[in-house]
Amino acid sequence: MKLRKIVNSTIKILLPLLLGGAILYWMYRGFDFKRIEHVVLHEMNWTWMILSFPFGVLAQAFRGWRWRQTLEPVGEKPRTGTCVNSIFLSYAASLVIPRIGEFTRCGVLKRYDGVSFAKALGTVVTERAIDSLLVMVVAGITLFCQFKVFMTFFSETGTSMDSILSRFSPTGYAVTAVCGVAVLFLLHFLLKKLSVYNKVKATLSGIWQGVVSLRKVRNIPLFLFFTIAVWACYFLHYYLTFFCFDFTAHLGIACAMVTFVVGSIAVLVPTPNGAGPWHFAVKTMLILYGVADEQALYFVLIVHTIQTMLVILLGIWAWASLSFTRRIHHTEQTQ
Repeated sequence: MKLRKIVNSTIKILLPLLLGGAILYWMYRGFDFKRIEHVVLHEMNWTWMILSFPFGVLAQAFRGWRWRQTLEPVGEKPRTGTCVNSIFLSYAASLVIPRIGEFTRCGVLKRYDGVSFAKALGTVVTERAIDSLLVMVVAGITLFCQFKVFMTFFSETGTSMDSILSRFSPTGYAVTAVCGVAVLFLLHFLLKKLSVYNKVKATLSGIWQGVVSLRKVRNIPLFLFFTIAVWACYFLHYYLTFFCFDFTAHLGIACAMVTFVVGSIAVLVPTPNGAGPWHFAVKTMLILYGVADEQALYFVLIVHTIQTMLVILLGIWAWASLSFTRRIHHTEQTQ
């Protein structure tokens, strides 16, 4: 049994890394990485990249503030700083084991503020449901608004869906299929996790309380503001990077929105910070908007790498901050 657990844990860690690595290898095979160094040092406008950083930090901070708000109706009142640091740490943890962040942040609140793990996990489920709904709505609106753009592109270039599909190599189809299988694997993993919790009545009760906590949130307008602010900051964190490069600066907010939505869906594939699937999806859409293949590769590699480094730095900050945070028990929290 112990050996089986070790094997399962190893697979959960190695499979996402291998999947992301395989996609990146396929995309960048034969690529001149020395050229990347020249682009970063001499052709990239770092001012816009630096201006995007505050929005990357704020996106996670808003998520922490919103989480604290959803915990109050279930009788939990963690400190604001602990909530924000738990979010920072959860994103960094997910770079090692995808999707572990949801459990990491619940564990941080339990350890430092005495918050019920089950209730915290329930509110996370609620948050994810709200975020998924918002992304679907934005995706629908974006695709509807950009429908004419796609049609114009097809008519002016004489391109049809058949010709686009014909440009896919067997490897391209294989990558797409692997991504689809990975999503199914993730869903199976999550359902299996939930089935474990369902065996414990007390835990199930705590999760349910967290899920229904949204009905009892005291300030709904503030909750909606936090939700919109989270995704607005994510978008600005991404959109401002367009102005770092001459070949994307002119594309406009519509292209940024389309690639942002496609990238947000691609990161559902369980790889560290979406590495691989995000690169593939965003690069493909940039090419659709007229960006050269090589330039699209520059963009996705540089932007994703720098934004991932920001996630790591925030995780280090959170770890250091929590090291100096006094732990409190549940009885202290309720006083």
